[in-house]
Order: sequence, then C-alpha cells, then structure tokens
Amino acid sequence: METQLDPMKDDLPLMANTSYMLVKHYVLDLDVDFKSKVIEGNIVLFLETGSQYRKNSSTGKEGCQSQFDETCKTRASEPFHIPLTDVSACSSQMEYNDLAVCAKGEEDTSDKNGNHSNKEQTSGISISKDCCDIENHGSKDFLLILDCCDLSVLKVEEVDVAAVSGIEKFTRSAKLTGVSKELENLRNQIVHELVTLPADRWKEQLYYLTCCSQAPGCGELLFTAGTWSLEIRKSGIQTPTDFPRAVRIWYKTKPEGRSVTWTTDQSGRPCVYTMGSPINNRALFPCQEPPVALSTWQASVRTDAGFVVLMSGENSAEPVQLREGILSWYYYVTMPMPASTFTIAVGCWQEVKLQPFTAATQTNTDFSLLSSQADFRCHEVICRHVEYPCRFQNPAARLQAVISYRLFAPWCLMEHCEEHLLQLIPQCLSAAYTTLGTHPFSRLDVLIVPSNFSSLGMASPHIIFLSQSVLPGGSHLCGTRLCHEIAHAWFGLAIGARDWTEEWLSEGFATFLEDIFWARAQQQLSHDDIEGQQELKALLRWRRLRDEVQNSEEELQVLRPKKDSTGQLSESGASVVKHGLKAEKNFMQVHYLKGYFLLRSLARTIGEDSYLASLRKFVHKFHGQLVLSQ
Repeated sequence: METQLDPMKDDLPLMANTSYMLVKHYVLDLDVDFKSKVIEGNIVLFLETGSQYRKNSSTGKEGCQSQFDETCKTRASEPFHIPLTDVSACSSQMEYNDLAVCAKGEEDTSDKNGNHSNKEQTSGISISKDCCDIENHGSKDFLLILDCCDLSVLKVEEVDVAAVSGIEKFTRSAKLTGVSKELENLRNQIVHELVTLPADRWKEQLYYLTCCSQAPGCGELLFTAGTWSLEIRKSGIQTPTDFPRAVRIWYKTKPEGRSVTWTTDQSGRPCVYTMGSPINNRALFPCQEPPVALSTWQASVRTDAGFVVLMSGENSAEPVQLREGILSWYYYVTMPMPASTFTIAVGCWQEVKLQPFTAATQTNTDFSLLSSQADFRCHEVICRHVEYPCRFQNPAARLQAVISYRLFAPWCLMEHCEEHLLQLIPQCLSAAYTTLGTHPFSRLDVLIVPSNFSSLGMASPHIIFLSQSVLPGGSHLCGTRLCHEIAHAWFGLAIGARDWTEEWLSEGFATFLEDIFWARAQQQLSHDDIEGQQELKALLRWRRLRDEVQNSEEELQVLRPKKDSTGQLSESGASVVKHGLKAEKNFMQVHYLKGYFLLRSLARTIGEDSYLASLRKFVHKFHGQLVLSQ
C-alpha cells in the first residue's frame, strides 16, 4: 500500500526501514561501460536486525509478531587483496593473507519477466506506508525497504552462505544439512557471526564476506521498484528475524541516473564520477541512505585498460588484468560510515608525482612545529564507537603527521598541479594533524575533477575532489580549499551529523578550521600577516552572508530547520531531508557561514588555544559517531 506525496515538494525522502533491518556490509561487483554509459553488476547486502525490532522482540517472538501485525493494520591501512571468483575457490585451505583479485563472478541468468516488478512510479513521490505487503499478495510479509532511484533492478535473490567451504567455524551447528527452516536459521547465524567479528579479525572477516558474496543463490526474492525505493520480500517471512541476512541484487544504472555524471575530462577523454548529488548514491546502488545506517563496504570494479578507478577505500588499489584489455580494481573500508559517503571516479587520470630533485628536497623537510603538540597524541584513547580497526587506538597512527597521499589529474593539467598543488598536500595534512591530532583515515587521494563539477571541492573517505578552478588561484586558493576538504575528515566523515538538515556541523566546522589549518601550513608568514589574512576573509564572508540573508527564503537560512524534531525518525526509521531537493540550496553558503561565525565567536570568547584544545577532546570522544547540535 502506498501513499502518493506531492511531487512538487522539495524534501528528499529517506525510505529505508533501518529500525527493522540494517545493512552492515556491502559487496559491489561492477562493470563500467563507457559506450552505453551504464554501470552493471550486482551488490550483496549483509544484514542485521535493527534497533526497533530488537527492542520489540525482547518480549518474545509472539509479541514481536503482534507488533508487525498491528503495523500492517495501521501503517503501511595495509595492502590486502581479496579474490572475486566462484565460491569454490574460497576453500578452507586458502590463506586470506595471500589472495589476489581474480575473475568476475556469476552472470545474471534470471528470467526478466518473472515474479518481479521493475515498473517505476511516475505520478509523484511514493512512500511505502506499510512494513507488510498486503494489497498485492494477501499476506503480511515483512518488507525490506531500500533507498533506490534511477536503477534497473534485474533480479533479487537470497545467497546460500552455508555453501562456502570452511564456513562451519562461524556456527555452533556441525551440520550444514537439514530441514529448510533449520538451514535458513543457519545462514542467518553465519552472517550474524561474520558481521560481529572483533576488529582484530578484520582480514578474516573481509575474506569470508567475499566468499559468501560469491556463493550461489538459493531462491529468488520478490521485489517492487518505485520512484524512490526498492521493496524486497520473501513469501511467508513475516518478521525481520526470519528475513534472509544475505541478499544479492542484480542491477544496472541508467545513463540519466543522478548519482553519477558521465562526461569528458579537460583532455577530452571519457570519465564518470559521483559528483555529490542531492539524492546521494541511491542511483548508483540500492542502499540505506539514513545516516544511522553505518556500514562497511568493498568493491571490485572492472573497466577497459587505460582507465583508472579511484574510490573511497583504505587501500591504494593496483589494477589486476583479467583478460586482454580489461582491468579490475579492488577497494575496501573497515570503518562503518553512511552509504552516502561512498565515492567513485573512473577516468584516464594521471598520477602527478614530484620530480626527483623536488622529491628529495621535500623528504628532508622538517615539520618541526609538531613537537610541541605531542602531549595530546600520546595518551590512551578510549573509543566510544562501534568496534572497528580505529586509528585512534593505533600508537603508530597517532604519531603520523602526514598520511600517505596521491594526486591525480587529467593529462593536460598535470603541470599546473605539480606547480601549485602537490607540495601543499603534506603541509596541509601536517597542519591539520597539529590542530586536531590523529588522522581518522590512513591515506588520501586528491583528484582534479572535470570542469562540469559544480563546487570547489568535495570530501569523501580517503578521497578529495577539487575543482580545476582552484588552480589559477595559486597556492592560496589551492591551500585554503584543500584545508577545508581535509577538515571534513574529522567533521563530516569521522564525526557525522545524525540529521542531514544540520549540515552546519560539517560545513561550519570545516570553514572555521580551514583558516586554522592554512595559517599553520604557511610557516613563512608572520603572526600579523596571518591575522590580517583571516580578518579580510571574515569581512568577505560577512558580506556574502549578509547578501544571502537579504536575497533568499528565510526558511533556508535556519541552521536547524526541523527544530525540536531534529534527529527524530518514524517507527520504521524512514524520514525526510527538509529542502533536500531544493535547487537553490546548492548555491547557498548560509550554513557554512553562520556556522563559521558561531565557532569564531566561541573561539574569541574563550581564546583560540583553549577552544582548539576543546575541539581535540571533542574529536577524541565522538569520532566514529553521529552527533546533533546539542
């Protein structure tokens, strides 16, 4: 049963029912085709029951069934390589430390006209009103609802994780055969054990998640694709606890899909990248968009030789040749983050490297300003986030002022990048470390994106996009923009907003910190020069803010547009991002600037040194978590 909302509304719906089911890990296996402008393949979701269902189920299964019945009535790091091949290759004799990327997984052989519906809603925004599908099937089956848009979904199936060799170690049961119900419970138990492995077993976890993602299907699932969502059900399954925990979705993107843009770079070569769309990644892969759905992911992406795949990933991927003319790239992350932070860029990018003489000079550079800050790095950090291999717990990482970095650009801009940008990256990274301490991420790629990029920069885990517009501005514009995006590693990524309408928590902090970082990166400037520079920028920002306030809708100027309901979700976990689709918001900086002036005022009130010390404590306490303004 669906409710049609006003298609003229500018709020972005977040449809995923995260209170009932949470995606803990995604495995993407994709092909990029520049001729058809389509990305095609499959994604495997590894699931756990959500907080709302766990709370309800504490009264017992009968109680939680009645809860769903009522709902139906009333509502509608280090190098590590994983193989992507058949599940038969994942034998228990193989060591997960000695793996290499292999061939592509199974092909889609489904009947495209089977028991599926891929018809799109066109009359407006459709929101599923029920957790259970009654209208079409006369039953009370549980629905897994994912955020999805502009995708052609071909087939959805349950994955037989129990077929993986050596998987017996993740279940108390010694038998992998039995009646259907027992086997279903066994599969769910295996996934639960896998996604809850302790952080120090992350390599083993990635290895077996890969093997499970390549296991054969064990039954197709019914699905319906609407304008904003993908609904999946299994006939006869009425509660999340019985729903399959490993689901494979075969799909392909559409050339007009709004999560990625197909274009040419400044050298005229084809490329595709995620450009920070208002709808985030739901037109790249079916996912759970709400920020509370923190997950890890891994991806293998195949494309023609000559193209470079850059992605949010802890490893600096090296291509593996699968066959003549086809390369495969593999990335992974072990820090749980919202799916909206996943980023990919495929193009004929060239890595910009220092000339030998310059490289030798920079190697000997002494970032001596760091020594005085050692006191806030060396004490033991007690993490409050969900368990993952956290750099704040790693003594070596806590002392790493400059993380590993690379710079990529189209061929025609390489000289400009080497002259204006490359040498600034370690300076800005070091200045950020001096200010906030441990880098949340182990490495950084910086990419000069095509000229159709509508912003000056965009930060994602392990990768920053910069506009070509920063290059003519010389070191000052390159440096300040780089500092802004680096600041997002702490504020926006490692510490995220629980409600996306509070974007000032990301942009206000990054705008404030870019001045601090850039001042510390310019070691040759005097204190008076730096202060004059910052006062001039403050004046320009004030004028920009004044103009925006005078010439924009008042409701778009509010830092907390949802007021007291900020952070609140529906029972299922669905919500909306207020004004998330409003076109004018893309060109406004009011949240950047109001946030900046608020933080600047606080720093001036208690003193900049004291305020920065409080920010370091804040980072240590809240990294890996979601926060609200309070």
